[in-house]
Amino acid sequence: MNALVKRVWFALAATLIVSLAAVALPDRIQIDDEGRIHLGAPAPTPFLSTAAPTPESTSPPLTREDVDEVIRTAVSAAGLDPAQGRPTVAAGANSNRTGWMAVREKPAAQSEMKAICADLERRGWVLNPNGDSADASRSYERGGWYLLVSTRGKTQAPSNALSDSQTYLTMTGLQVNLSDIPLPEITIRMR
Repeated sequence: MNALVKRVWFALAATLIVSLAAVALPDRIQIDDEGRIHLGAPAPTPFLSTAAPTPESTSPPLTREDVDEVIRTAVSAAGLDPAQGRPTVAAGANSNRTGWMAVREKPAAQSEMKAICADLERRGWVLNPNGDSADASRSYERGGWYLLVSTRGKTQAPSNALSDSQTYLTMTGLQVNLSDIPLPEITIRMR
């Protein structure tokens, strides 16, 4: 009986891990309707249970300075002065990360986030359709960079940093090249 319980827990844990990975990397991990998991190169036949991966952006690679300028421009397009906030990564500290944040009143932060997102979309940033919340966060991709625009509240900040009516408005940029991560094609059948 103890061995059976261990097998069940292992199967549940493996399913959860693979399911989360499939959401994060839909072009690298796929689960078909029969429970088979494919890692690495896409399987030769399409699966009904997974959404087709979005094509990679063909825009030229961006530098950190380019992304810093995109952030300043988008913040300005939302009617904010970029100097009202602060950078989340020091200039020159890391060439593949950048960001900006400001403390805002909650109702204003929602409309400012929408204005920032609209500006990014006008400038050719591609919206990630998976896992975003229109009112809390949206992520975009372009030129090898990912930008997350979010309003995050008091629960993720020190208790004395924000009043009940305030939240953080943040833009976080991260340069990630998932094609540099080699994954062999592996098929696992779970029953």
